[in-house]
Amino acid sequence: MKISVALSTTPYEVHIGDGAVRELDAIVTAAATKARVAVVLTTPSLRLQPWWHLDLSLPTVIIELPDGESAKDMTVVARVCDEMALAHVSRHDVIVAVGGGATTDVAGFIAAVYLRGIAIVHVSTTVAGQVDAAIGGKTAVNIPAGKNLVGAFHQPKAVICDTQMLATLSERERRGGFGEVAKCWLLERRPLDELSTTSLEQFIAMAVQLKATIVARDEFELTGERALLNYGHTLGHAIERLALAMDEDLLRHGEAVACGLAFAVRLARHLGRVTDEEVGYTDAVLAHFGLAGRAPIDFAIDDLVAIMARDKKAHHNLVFVLPGLEGFNSVTVVESDIRAAYDTYLEEVR
Repeated sequence: MKISVALSTTPYEVHIGDGAVRELDAIVTAAATKARVAVVLTTPSLRLQPWWHLDLSLPTVIIELPDGESAKDMTVVARVCDEMALAHVSRHDVIVAVGGGATTDVAGFIAAVYLRGIAIVHVSTTVAGQVDAAIGGKTAVNIPAGKNLVGAFHQPKAVICDTQMLATLSERERRGGFGEVAKCWLLERRPLDELSTTSLEQFIAMAVQLKATIVARDEFELTGERALLNYGHTLGHAIERLALAMDEDLLRHGEAVACGLAFAVRLARHLGRVTDEEVGYTDAVLAHFGLAGRAPIDFAIDDLVAIMARDKKAHHNLVFVLPGLEGFNSVTVVESDIRAAYDTYLEEVR
């Protein structure tokens, strides 16, 4: 299955399906016709997976990244760029990023800044990566002040979402990845009774199609439509950041997004935008994917507000994407309402 990201200047396709990685060589060859080398950015653990065999006709340089969020660091960017320069990687060459969301985030950023931009193809190996991080051209690394605060827009030449790769994920990794799928299901307000009849490939295709459609209309977040994809992420990113500071294994990104979704709908209800029905619908969708919607630790609202105020989407105010009677839109919310809704969230989500 192919889904087009129909950008006016740099359109590309997302290839979805069992065994889709077999198309990699043809995709890379078409994406970088002048390339003499392919730089494969991946992690040591992924090179041990049973599916690891990248059949590329180009000579390859494999550079390893750390696993998880620790890869999204400026020191990693500097090291990788240095290794690429020493390998004489040119502007005509191509990066092949093989990994989850953290890998494609940092690899995309490296592709954006090395020699002021070279081609990249993403081979996404996690649910969250396939439905979100690998698509849309947002690249970023973290700095001490916050998550994803240094980045660039740099669209890939293609994305491969091989569902066969997901079979080797742990149950927790798979479940956590569905936080982004749940977000897309909620944004489209799809019926609850369709959840049980939708296959893994259909879930991924649904989320990819929604993101592709929105990105094609608002590539650089200029009209505000692309901001809808941040539903659940304002509080979710804050919770994720506090959790990572304590223990990198405490909370997955999708689990943090699920917390943000459960909170956001309650904030919308507190503001009179939705009723209890919307809250119940949200909770039912999260429950279907096995997502609790609450972190293992109840973080202090003071700490969360401080981080949200530094979020790249805040624009000096606290902004949330919220549902309403006429759909979703970005809303500036005063701190007292956030605090009240957070108290309710902790009372209701167990």
